[in-house]
Amino acid sequence: MAFSLSYDELFHLAYFIIPAYVANGMPVLFGGGQPLDLGKSFFDGERIFGINKTTRGFISGILLGSLVSLIMELILMGGLLVLGILAALGSLLGDLCGSFLKRRLGLKPGSPLPLIDQLDFVIGALVVTYPLYNFSIEMILLVLFMTPPIHITANAIAYALKLKDAFW
Repeated sequence: MAFSLSYDELFHLAYFIIPAYVANGMPVLFGGGQPLDLGKSFFDGERIFGINKTTRGFISGILLGSLVSLIMELILMGGLLVLGILAALGSLLGDLCGSFLKRRLGLKPGSPLPLIDQLDFVIGALVVTYPLYNFSIEMILLVLFMTPPIHITANAIAYALKLKDAFW
């Protein structure tokens, strides 16, 4: 399958994907502390998100993803600052949805759930940015196909650097 994206589409995609990836990765570096779910359980008795989803991680992801978007805007002057900020926020909301799903399935924090682990954050970013920017089906497919190998590679590097307990 060949993708035929215009320069403008690739430009918009960069404003979307770079802040989303940065936001998703920052909790590994800056997380810890108070869990977002405050240790509360859902009606099924399982934690809402789990111990690995923290306030500090969530805020650091939004702030650093937004900072990357601001830097891109200052350099590239694309008029897409809000797109990047929303992508950062959406990526973290998508990741929370993935954690919520994993807890409902009875998976412990850190347990793998293939494809959900790799795609929840970009799906969240796509949903949150949709009102601002309608990505073409080609752009969406490109993001969905390129993200799993990038995500797995980034996790393997974080594991090798002892930033994560598991390579996935």
